Amino acid sequence: MKSLSASLSRRGLLAGTAVASAAAVTATVATSPAVAASPVRAAPPAVTRDGIATARLAAPAALQPDLHERLGAWLAFWSANSPRGWSVPTEVAGEADPAGDAFTLHAVWVVVDDRPFDAFVAGRADLAHLGTLASLHHHFGQVTADAGGGLRVVDSEPGFTGTPEQVAFAVAACRQLWGVRTAGVATWRHQVGSLDAASRSGWAAFTRAALRRGLRTDTY
Repeated sequence: MKSLSASLSRRGLLAGTAVASAAAVTATVATSPAVAASPVRAAPPAVTRDGIATARLAAPAALQPDLHERLGAWLAFWSANSPRGWSVPTEVAGEADPAGDAFTLHAVWVVVDDRPFDAFVAGRADLAHLGTLASLHHHFGQVTADAGGGLRVVDSEPGFTGTPEQVAFAVAACRQLWGVRTAGVATWRHQVGSLDAASRSGWAAFTRAALRRGLRTDTY
């Protein structure tokens, strides 16, 4: 028969081992380095600008540096595909969102025969409006039209993503700029040009061609 003292000693040893193990685990958890939280990178401060590329802004706008740079590239692209008789853009009207990471375009002025000419106006539903919308889709991944016809862009990489706004623009461009009245949501991408207009290269070609058709420069 086992002695009571031996049994108690064994129980004490097991209990002590359990306590020691728990203490070791607790110590390990307590002394393990905390998982570093992912750093949150603050957006750079918006900078008040008086112009975009060659054009002055009708009212100064506070813009994020990246957005301002992308808007400059867009305006140069728009100008390069505009009629030869137009000067480079001289003035742009628009407003920035409070954070400076989005911009709503209202108008673009150029000079024609020594006179100011409003090449794009938000409230005027003409081919130039659709062409200018195409130029923005060429440079920005997020483009929307507001109720007054203003065109709002968010600083974003260009390319086709299949958003409702992109598809609606593409269908309208096929119908109004190419005259393909049968173009629809499911068919537009193969109805103009030889490329799939929803591919990376196809979207770039489609939006450039739509700009030129909207500004009536597709004949040269």
